[in-house]
Amino acid sequence: MKMKLKKSLTGLSFLLLLLGLNYQESFAHCEIPCGIYADSVRITLIKEHIATIEKSMNQIEEISQNSKPNYNQLVRWVNNKEEHAKKIQEIVSQYFLHQRIKIVDEGQKEAYAKYQKHLALLHKMSVYSMKCKQTTDLAFIEKLRTTVADFEKAYFHKH
Repeated sequence: MKMKLKKSLTGLSFLLLLLGLNYQESFAHCEIPCGIYADSVRITLIKEHIATIEKSMNQIEEISQNSKPNYNQLVRWVNNKEEHAKKIQEIVSQYFLHQRIKIVDEGQKEAYAKYQKHLALLHKMSVYSMKCKQTTDLAFIEKLRTTVADFEKAYFHKH
């Protein structure tokens, strides 16, 4: 009985191993590199995060002005704002800086200028996201939107 069970498990393990070797998932955010990228999806996600941060800021301001603020909701909106700002920073860093923006030799003047522009815009997006964590100043929302639009134009110009 033990021998039959052991053989069955060995056969099942082998079958699962074979199936596992042929199984592939497609994620556009890996660093192996898989070659599967969805740049426009990342821009759309960033824009959605910006809209969420803006709504959070507005809710924080509205709740704060109440004579008896609901502190539970206030904390939830602050946490939401910070989480979405962090997600923008992750996309900028993990996706664009680590995987999509390739290092360019300084001797390639035109390509290097484009590379520097991409780096500068991504850095601004990351810093403005940080500023959104620190405040409810909607000016940073506009700065983020403008910078994302500028990056989108610069990045997709040749894509």
